Amino acid sequence: MPHFIVEYSANLEKALDMSGLCETIRACAAGIDTFPTPGIRVRAFRCDHYAIANGDPKHGFIDISIRLRGGRPDDVKKAATEQIFKAARAFVQPVMDTRPIALSLEMRDIDPNLSPKAGSIRDHL
Repeated sequence: MPHFIVEYSANLEKALDMSGLCETIRACAAGIDTFPTPGIRVRAFRCDHYAIANGDPKHGFIDISIRLRGGRPDDVKKAATEQIFKAARAFVQPVMDTRPIALSLEMRDIDPNLSPKAGSIRDHL
């Protein structure tokens, strides 16, 4: 049940294909053994109110948060984090080459005892 949440500054809306970034993250995650494909969720949220660095309106940001059910070894999580960041950076790099963008990623464990789940996606795959 990895959840990938992308927050991005509104000034990137026309400059970057956010659906394409979501698909890039999903495809990369689906190729990583520690992420069960039926549980992958990628979503992006536009942030309309933000202030970055010196306030220059050209500055943009993309923050990727990965919420992952706890229990995986640190080395597995680190490798997965690196793969996802590499794929996201490659996708965003052409736009980063033309304008200032801060790209970040963080993975957090979800305590399985405090996060009940239900769903039928696996039944339909």
